[in-house]
Amino acid sequence: MTQQAKTVAVVGGGYGGAAVAKALDEHADVVLIEPKDAFVHAAGSLRALTQPEEWAERIFYPYDGFIKRGKQIREYASAVDAKGVTLASGERVEADYIVLATGSGYPYPAKTRADSTADAVAHFKETHAELAGAERVLIAGAGPVGLELAGEIKAVWPEKQITIVDSSEQLMPGYEEELRVELHSQLEKLGIEVRLGVTLDDEPEVEPGRAGAVTATAGGEVFEADIWFRAFGVSTNSGFLGDGLTTLNRRGQVPVTPKLNVEGHGHVYAIGDLTDVQEEKRASSAGQHAAVVAANIIAQINGEAPEQEYQPTPFRVIVPLGPELGVGQMPSENGPVQLPLESVIEWKGRDLMVGYFDSAFKLAPAQ
Repeated sequence: MTQQAKTVAVVGGGYGGAAVAKALDEHADVVLIEPKDAFVHAAGSLRALTQPEEWAERIFYPYDGFIKRGKQIREYASAVDAKGVTLASGERVEADYIVLATGSGYPYPAKTRADSTADAVAHFKETHAELAGAERVLIAGAGPVGLELAGEIKAVWPEKQITIVDSSEQLMPGYEEELRVELHSQLEKLGIEVRLGVTLDDEPEVEPGRAGAVTATAGGEVFEADIWFRAFGVSTNSGFLGDGLTTLNRRGQVPVTPKLNVEGHGHVYAIGDLTDVQEEKRASSAGQHAAVVAANIIAQINGEAPEQEYQPTPFRVIVPLGPELGVGQMPSENGPVQLPLESVIEWKGRDLMVGYFDSAFKLAPAQ
C-alpha cells in the first residue's frame, strides 16, 4: 500500500460496521470509531443471560482480531461532516470516505449496556442470579426479542411461570398466519402465557432485570411477578448527526440512495439500522449493506465508478425459542415460506450463529 492510501472512517462497530471495516482493511487505511472494546454478537445476548457460564464470553470478539492494518479509536462520535468525524473528545478524524454504522439501541439484555466486555459479562451474571431466584417472570413486548427471551428462560428453568404482554392484537404482524399458528402452539407447549391487546398503564416501579415485588396494571387487571424485562423500544443511534450532514426522517434514520450513499454525498455511506431502507432491521441485512458499500468504496479507490446497488430483502425472520424450538419464515419465488423446525434449529437455534461469526471474522472469542 502506498502513502497515498485512502482513509475510511467507519463510525460504529456492530454487524455492518465490523463487516465493512474487515472488508476494506487491506484496501485502505481503516479507522474504526467504536467505544466498545469488542464486537458484540447481540443475537447471543439472551442466552448469555440465561447461561452465562457457557455463553457470556462467547459473544464478544476483540476488534484487533480482524482489523490488521487499520486501527480502532475507542470513542464516541459527536458530529460528522463531509470531510470527517469529530470525536467526543473534540479530536478530528479526517477521511476520504465515511461509513455511518451506529445501528440502533434496545433495552438490556437484548443489547449490552456497557462498553467494556468485562462489565457486560458481569451484568449478565448479575442479572442471571436475580432471574434464577424468581418464580414468576413478566416480559413486556411480544416481538422477536420478548419471545426469544421467554424461550431461553424456559430452556433453563422450565418450571418458571412466564407471562408476555403486548399491545398488539396479534403475534408477529406482517408474517404468514401459518407462522403465527405454529408459534402459538410452541408457546403453549412451553407453558408460556401470551396476553395480546394488553397495554400496561405504567411500567413497574422495580428496575427491569432486578428481582422484587413487580406489580403492573392494564385496564384494571393486575399482573404480578418476581422480575420483569422490557422487550420493546428500539431507537436509532443517530443523535450525533444533528442536521449538519443530512436531514433525518422522523425515526431518526438517514436517507440513503440505492448505492447506500447518504443523499447528497458520493463518498459518505450509511448501513444497517441507521438507514431509511424499507425492510426489517436485521443483522443479516446490515451484513449485506456492508458488502455493497465495501464494493463501491473499493471501486472508487481504484478510480472506477461505484455500481453496486442494494435490493431490500423481503420479510424474513428466525425466532428460536431456546435451542430446540422456534419458527422461521424465508422469502421464495412463490412468496414467503415457513422454515421447518429442523432448519430453525440448525441455522440459529443451537449455536445462535456463533460459528458463522467465528468464521466470518476469523476471530478468537475474548478471554
